[in-house]
Amino acid sequence: MDITLVLYSHGFEHKLPASLIKSNRRSVGITINPGGEIIIRAPKLMPDTLIMSYVQKKAAWIIDAYKNQKNILPSDNFTKKSPQTLALEKRYKDAAKEYIPKRVEYYRVLTGGTYSKITIRDQKTRWGSCSSNGTLSFNFRLMLAPPRVLDYVVVHELCHLTHMNHSREFWNMVESILPDYKEQKKWLKDNGHTLQVP
Repeated sequence: MDITLVLYSHGFEHKLPASLIKSNRRSVGITINPGGEIIIRAPKLMPDTLIMSYVQKKAAWIIDAYKNQKNILPSDNFTKKSPQTLALEKRYKDAAKEYIPKRVEYYRVLTGGTYSKITIRDQKTRWGSCSSNGTLSFNFRLMLAPPRVLDYVVVHELCHLTHMNHSREFWNMVESILPDYKEQKKWLKDNGHTLQVP
């Protein structure tokens, strides 16, 4: 779930984009990835007020880490992309903007729910997301994956329109639409790092 952190440190207010992921874990964890992506992982039954209270206690660290990581290009090995690579990426992005919304509409008939818009992004560590306001975001690199894997990500995010968590009900809903979703999920986990434009 995409959220906006409002952090206070040294008398200043900082608003930072972040992702909140709830699962069957026992404690809150905070990760700031290269590029400035903030990911908060928390127990699924923990109230949001307690999660944010914990996050606020780490405000100074989060702000410093965010600033340090913001200008680091993840997984680019600090090399400048060639014009050919940039041109290829644009072609994949354009293709994703045309193809992925069609898959969303196809599966939305099965999942139900209402989304506000679809965005195609160049996310470094995420394949898709569903914000609280109904925005669905997808990584253009999914165009490099097998079609069934792309469909899994689409269904995953559409199901979040009904279940904004990773509860048993959520996964049951995913499985009711894609019975083989575990295979696609495992493929993405094992091979996602290979989905790079040459």
